[in-house]
Amino acid sequence: MRRNIELIWHHEESGVKETGRNDAFHHRHIGPSSEEGAEMLAFLGYSSLDDFIAAIVPQSIRRKTMDLPDPLDEADALAAIRRLARKNQPLRSLIGQGYYACDVPAVITRNLLENPAWYSAYTPYQPEIAQGRLEALLNFQTMVADLTAMEIANASLLDEASAAAEAMLLARRLSKAESDRFLVDGNVHPQTLAVIRTRAQYQGIDVVVGDYGAASNAFDVFGALLQYPDTRGGCGDFSPYAEALHEKRAMLCVATDLLALTLLRAPGEMGADIVFGNSQRFGMPLGFGGPHAAFIATREPFKRSMPGRLVGVSRDSRGNTAYRLALQTREQHIRRDKATSNICTAQALPAMIAAAYAVYHGPQGLRAIARRVYALTARLAASLCDYEMTPQAACFFDTLSYAFSDASAAQAVIKRGLEAGLNFRRVSGTEVALSFDERSTAAEAETVLRCFSGDRRARLRETGAEIPERLRRSAPYLAHPVFHRYHSETEMMRYLRKLADCDLALDRTMIPLGSCTMKLNGASTLLPMSWPEFCEIHPFAPPDQTRGYRELFMELEAWLAQITGCDAVSLQPNSGAQGEYAGLLAIRRYHESRGEKERDVCLIPASAHGTNPASARLAGMQVLVVDCDEQGNVDKDDLRAKAERHRARLAAIMVTYPSTHGVFEEGIGDLCRIVHEAGGQVYLDGANLNAQVGLAAPGAYGADVCHLNLHKTFAIPHGGGGPGVGPIGVAAHLAPFLPGHGEVDNGAPGDPVSAAPWGSALVDTISWMYVRMMGADGLTRASRLALLNANYLAARLRAAYPVRYSGRNGLVAHECIVDVRHFRDSAGISVNDIAKRLVDFGFHAPTVSFPVPGTLMIEPTESESKAELDRFIAAMLKIREEIAAVEAGKWPQSDNPLVNAPHTLADLIGNWGRPYSRAAAVFPLSGMNPAKYVPPVNRIDEVYGDRHVVCRCPSSPLDGDD
Repeated sequence: MRRNIELIWHHEESGVKETGRNDAFHHRHIGPSSEEGAEMLAFLGYSSLDDFIAAIVPQSIRRKTMDLPDPLDEADALAAIRRLARKNQPLRSLIGQGYYACDVPAVITRNLLENPAWYSAYTPYQPEIAQGRLEALLNFQTMVADLTAMEIANASLLDEASAAAEAMLLARRLSKAESDRFLVDGNVHPQTLAVIRTRAQYQGIDVVVGDYGAASNAFDVFGALLQYPDTRGGCGDFSPYAEALHEKRAMLCVATDLLALTLLRAPGEMGADIVFGNSQRFGMPLGFGGPHAAFIATREPFKRSMPGRLVGVSRDSRGNTAYRLALQTREQHIRRDKATSNICTAQALPAMIAAAYAVYHGPQGLRAIARRVYALTARLAASLCDYEMTPQAACFFDTLSYAFSDASAAQAVIKRGLEAGLNFRRVSGTEVALSFDERSTAAEAETVLRCFSGDRRARLRETGAEIPERLRRSAPYLAHPVFHRYHSETEMMRYLRKLADCDLALDRTMIPLGSCTMKLNGASTLLPMSWPEFCEIHPFAPPDQTRGYRELFMELEAWLAQITGCDAVSLQPNSGAQGEYAGLLAIRRYHESRGEKERDVCLIPASAHGTNPASARLAGMQVLVVDCDEQGNVDKDDLRAKAERHRARLAAIMVTYPSTHGVFEEGIGDLCRIVHEAGGQVYLDGANLNAQVGLAAPGAYGADVCHLNLHKTFAIPHGGGGPGVGPIGVAAHLAPFLPGHGEVDNGAPGDPVSAAPWGSALVDTISWMYVRMMGADGLTRASRLALLNANYLAARLRAAYPVRYSGRNGLVAHECIVDVRHFRDSAGISVNDIAKRLVDFGFHAPTVSFPVPGTLMIEPTESESKAELDRFIAAMLKIREEIAAVEAGKWPQSDNPLVNAPHTLADLIGNWGRPYSRAAAVFPLSGMNPAKYVPPVNRIDEVYGDRHVVCRCPSSPLDGDD
């Protein structure tokens, strides 16, 4: 029997290259054992994995091989990436420009950043099982709103530069001024200005750069943007300019620094309408540019126009305080091309780290850090005055910039800094700047003094300088108890554990979310991102200090190009939506280079992810929806008709493959030909690439652009809603339009979409490790097992729940949609009732009501064993029995385990009086783990939360006494 199992299972797997050890990573990563795989194949009626795959994936798109390095085991892969790390030189960077070294408290590193309960969680769309991370994000919002003195803040954005672009678009939506001009002060960070220009170009916005103080009456503008403190370190009272703008019914956007705002007068006190920035220096390493959580804050009346996610305070069915995502939750799926933003994945994990940093230090601790930074800066400025050196800004916080007589004098300062192990910022040919941070010391400041003055005997002198009174902070901040209670390591450790215990993440159970690919995040893949050679590198460090990173990028780009069949890859986009946007920009630029600027129509199937039309609109395209047929495939007749009708203006089609309905469409090659013949380009959304790796290559069957979600297919953790990385692969003719960068040459000439040259570079180490350990055969095997797991699950559920779509031979791809809409009529049971009831079985719900309202989309991934699949199947079948009991009248439609789910400890200890037992409520299946997850709140009132929008920590916080 054992031999038969091996023959069935390894018929095609015999080509997998072993490493000579028993710890090959693909064995650790892939869930089903040989026996389990053979059992699933037999259940589906296939004699081998080869035959099964041939029955799913169209032969017309099948590929034979991928040219990737042979796989390494975990120890050898770590040794290989260590060799790359050693090629980096993590000098002490005082470059600043929005990026600063900081000390990550060990209690946060160990209990949050490196804790799978936090990093393996999904976006909190099911709030009852996400109260911990929702509270952490609410802390972030409260922290930002307090420090900026604004009324409402969101739960993070991608980076400061893209947050600036979002602020510009928000100002345009809100402004009553009749103008298309947007003034950007010349002292904003240059990477911010570059991304603003990228975003403005297809939005009909004229970006004007100038001195905001001198230009206040020179332009009619809908808004303006300034930096406070600015890129040269300057701080000033901009309230008169805010008043002048408001008289013109225009909006003021202000980029700021959270640490500086513990000492400086807050932007909200000076008339700012929108405040944004980067929270990186609150506990996140430099990481060569990311991931770091940006933020945006505004006035209360503008909350419904804000981009990104808001965490709000609501109540559960018992009236207890509970948290949920409010207002903009997945708004792209509702508003699509009318959405305010294309943001889907943000930077939730870095935002929660920043919030934890503020909780741990409290307002006094943050102020002490800021005072130390300012004191060193003031002492250095005073000491350099003795050498007749005057900083560019009279008032400053942490940054000083000096102009020299000529380029050689400036270069001499840079050279002396490098010899001392310090990186300074070269602002221009004759201007050099430096920025102090949390790690700066008096000894370091004295070394800087000697580098700038050229006097080896120079000594730092004392000074009693203070921030001018007109700019001194007086407004209180971080007054909520959460920022005052957890300052000992013991208390902080327990608080983080308490929050984690409120959540359901991948460390407890399968998360079967369709289109989201919640697979294993291997521990060995995560280790290198904590190494100083990777995490202590400034994104604008000199190229000779970043050779290891650059080699890693070259290898990862080459591997991803090979996997996708593309000719070139950019790693800069720091989310899937950013990848969509960058890919569409490349297409637009390509058409323009051919003299076809009029091509601006983007065809998008009705089933597409909501970020597709939102991204197309940001790229200045007109969105036309293509119908789907009864089988869920793109309607080729409708596609052909629309492509022909708009032939002169057709820019692209955005298509997801396998389809959003979880099917390998047979006609994908025809779709590509139809669009190409009409002069358009094919953009392939890589959300479902986990079904294709090693089996098909988008670039080979017709895609011109393919974005990849490294936080899905390539094993970067979801982190409760971010970080994400959404690189794009392109055909050779689009390579000249990949996103470049003005501060550092990243090898591409196009327009930047992110603040850093390679986006969220630090987490690319995870995907490098994943690909290096899996190899071509391991990656292919993962795809095969993802397909097998999904089809086994669909087949087991089909008798109880209709599977909405399937391809040839009745098979699905890596996910399936089960239809539960009819239960509303037969039993009064909704899809949300089933989702909440799964919590009582210890499971995270599948994707709810996408892409088909009232359905569940299930994706098990290759990481789950058959035993875990069977556990989920048993839960779903038991739920069907419970629905049948309601249908039969055993339980009333208004009072049954589904409509009352999820059940909490409060249900167990209170008066019962329900038609089913307590045991049926919380242990619906025999043999369930007695330590199973129990949610901290009951069903949350969604309507109440939207009618009473509160997005700060409540006066009676969830973190109160137990």
